[in-house]
Amino acid sequence: MPQTNGDITNRGALYTPEQRQRRDNTVWTIVQGILAPLQFLVFIISAVLVVRYLTTGAGYTAATLSILVKTGFLYAIMVTGAIWEKVVFGQYLLAPAFFWEDVVSFVVIALHTAYLIALYYNLLGPDQLMVLALAAYVTYAINALQFLLKLRAARLQSQQEVQYV
Repeated sequence: MPQTNGDITNRGALYTPEQRQRRDNTVWTIVQGILAPLQFLVFIISAVLVVRYLTTGAGYTAATLSILVKTGFLYAIMVTGAIWEKVVFGQYLLAPAFFWEDVVSFVVIALHTAYLIALYYNLLGPDQLMVLALAAYVTYAINALQFLLKLRAARLQSQQEVQYV
């Protein structure tokens, strides 16, 4: 049976009242709120450096280092995000509310990890590595958009609940 809050139903809502309370009370929400914009900033800088290398041939080392930093942020946000999901939803990954975001995140991680492996084992040339990084970045941008839309949905849900309290 759907939970109710005043006149509105929470069926299809992103968070139950209990989940929202856990979300609001865990330090992992703050950690995610700090890491996400930092990762996005690093992504923008790195994407510029990668495109610069691909268009001019200059700055391979800077582009490579920026990809490594971006990948480090990605791993950090994925680990802390899994912990956040466990605290809020009771499972580390693929909670129904974030199922598709997590699925796309797996692709993002796979592409970044493929880059690291290809770099370490010298499996691809510089241009191919940068193209792989761009593929990872496009997927990351799609995933970031998913999370921004989810954040917007959560804010709208909170606003609706406040109106009916």
